[in-house]
Amino acid sequence: MAEIKRFNAYHRWLHVAMAVSFIGLVASGMPLKYANAPWAAWLMRLLGGYYAAGLIHRICAVITFGYFAAHIGYVIYDIAVVRKFRFNIIGPDSMVPWLKDLEDIYLSFRWFFGMGPRPQFDRFTYWEKFDYWAVFWGVGMIGVSGLFLWFPEFFGRFMPGWAFNIATVIHSDEALLAAGFIFTIHYFNTHLRPEKFPMDPVIFSGRLTLHELQHD
Repeated sequence: MAEIKRFNAYHRWLHVAMAVSFIGLVASGMPLKYANAPWAAWLMRLLGGYYAAGLIHRICAVITFGYFAAHIGYVIYDIAVVRKFRFNIIGPDSMVPWLKDLEDIYLSFRWFFGMGPRPQFDRFTYWEKFDYWAVFWGVGMIGVSGLFLWFPEFFGRFMPGWAFNIATVIHSDEALLAAGFIFTIHYFNTHLRPEKFPMDPVIFSGRLTLHELQHD
């Protein structure tokens, strides 16, 4: 059966780095947010204690900054070198949301309720764009606030004390939002939808069949 290449090796390895570091951050960070919960102490012991959990959290944070920087570099290289700035920022190949995504959302809801056909999506669907920009925003917010908490002596030289209170709230609540979104919405859209269950292997293989492409 004919196959289409959708993700190259670079994208697939970035996704592996993202998945591994994200799980490590959640596992080592959530016990601090819910320190009074019975499972928090159990998970901390499983990770080797608070010191080991903190080390895991920081290592995963470095991986996160690494893949974020690598992705930004790839985007700049792709636009400037490969495409030579000949790129339609709101075209069918773009991850930037545009009016067609609003139309696709409307038509999707009509399809959900049997009121019309399934819409014809571009290369990236509206939920894939939402996934992408949610992660992009989340890494930025969680990353910057995490640096405040990691290096308080440095940032305390020129930032007021209340900035660290705000950083704590942002880091904690954005992390909870990210974990809730990834382990529910993202997992469902990617792996648990009826046509993909029990798993969509495209992010690991980089390829999908021509039939799947035509259907999607």
